[in-house]
Amino acid sequence: MLNALCLTILVVLSATLAFGAIRARRLKYPILRWGCVSLAGLAAAAFALPAILMAAGLYRSHARHAPLPDIKVAMTSERIHRGQAIASAYCGACHSSAGTLTGGRDLGAHLPMQVGRFIAANLTPVGQLSRWSDGEIFRAIRNGVDADGHWLMVMSLTNVSKLSDDDIQALVAYIRSVPAAGRPTPNPPDALNPLGLVMLGAGQLPTGKPVFTGAITAPPKAATAGYGAYILSYHDCRTCHGADLLGGMPGQIGTIGPGLTVVKDWKLEQFIATLRTGIDPNGYHLDGDRMPWRAIGKMDDEELGAIYAYLKDLPDSPNAATH
Repeated sequence: MLNALCLTILVVLSATLAFGAIRARRLKYPILRWGCVSLAGLAAAAFALPAILMAAGLYRSHARHAPLPDIKVAMTSERIHRGQAIASAYCGACHSSAGTLTGGRDLGAHLPMQVGRFIAANLTPVGQLSRWSDGEIFRAIRNGVDADGHWLMVMSLTNVSKLSDDDIQALVAYIRSVPAAGRPTPNPPDALNPLGLVMLGAGQLPTGKPVFTGAITAPPKAATAGYGAYILSYHDCRTCHGADLLGGMPGQIGTIGPGLTVVKDWKLEQFIATLRTGIDPNGYHLDGDRMPWRAIGKMDDEELGAIYAYLKDLPDSPNAATH
């Protein structure tokens, strides 16, 4: 409503000033005529530009589409258990800050400017998902589009889309098993304000990971570098630690994190202890607000061992050979 009102005001002001510039051409005295035409024209352009960018932002905010998979997830105990493990180690960092999958966390609190509302959704039956089909939940996780076709902006920016088809179905099964708790959260959870729409229209905000309609299969679960690569493909470590995990760079969305080659000097037991206690072998306390070690530390020893195996095999510099 606010966005539509702001866009209408901008269009009306721009049109009014443009009309005034045309009318000013009828003034008798040249200096007054061209002065008024210039001022009114510049003012009209000043209002027209954000109106155009805002309209472009509105279009882009509704341009994301993804096909709806026709699936029905079997509620097996094994699948629910696997889904719980993924939710605890990954989804919980955003959706379980005040209770298991109850949402409510303001995901835009750390942004340098307020560009909209980004609230982690309540995924229990109190929220919207109780009315969604399994395919609609699958699409939201894989491609960041909700049951009503709204763009789930934050979801589309994460790497959750890299979860295997089986693991997404495990998440669906677990979400279905969670009892109702907490309070309803806004629907849709993400909503850009006028400034956010202008920035989106100007290409200053990301538009999310590309829509993917293929199948993803995970390697066998084991404490191997291959399985570690799979875990790190859907965790968002690279948002802070860099695309190659050798350290963040200025201008990235996330906090600039250190290179993870430091792990090469640690033993496996020290690596696991760091992610379980938040204290590294040198006594440094990890910042829990920036580094979700509490969630990551909920992975079992085999999964953490897989991450460790992958990080031990990292090159020492970006120019060295990689996996």
